[in-house]
Amino acid sequence: MIWFKEAPIAAINKNCENTLVSHLGITIDEITEDTLIGSMPVDKTTHQPYGILHGGANCVLAETLGSIASNLICDPSTHHAVGLSIHTNHIKAVRNGRVKGIARATHLGKTTHVWTIETFNESGQLTSETKLTMMVVKRL
Repeated sequence: MIWFKEAPIAAINKNCENTLVSHLGITIDEITEDTLIGSMPVDKTTHQPYGILHGGANCVLAETLGSIASNLICDPSTHHAVGLSIHTNHIKAVRNGRVKGIARATHLGKTTHVWTIETFNESGQLTSETKLTMMVVKRL
């Protein structure tokens, strides 16, 4: 297991209340030994004007998953992680339903974490792929 300690999913979702995360309907759905999985609705809240999932919403889902995952790796009494860089490729348009995001670490260093976050439509087709770099910062 890569996590610093076990974190209840309900507590993570509660912590996201009244933020952009909850406004977009993003939820954390599952934590495995080495992945964090969440989802987001594809509807009028997350659409762009042409009726498909907004690319920025994809980025918010990806950064949410990677950021939460990085912070679950850090000892919260000494360190926290913040976003440093994000790059998303939008692969397939989604018009409705939910997209599922899966965050997997590709590098877990002392000062940076790099995550790959893939999103999938309800048919299991890849819809976007994101590389997210997080900076690990010492708490003051």
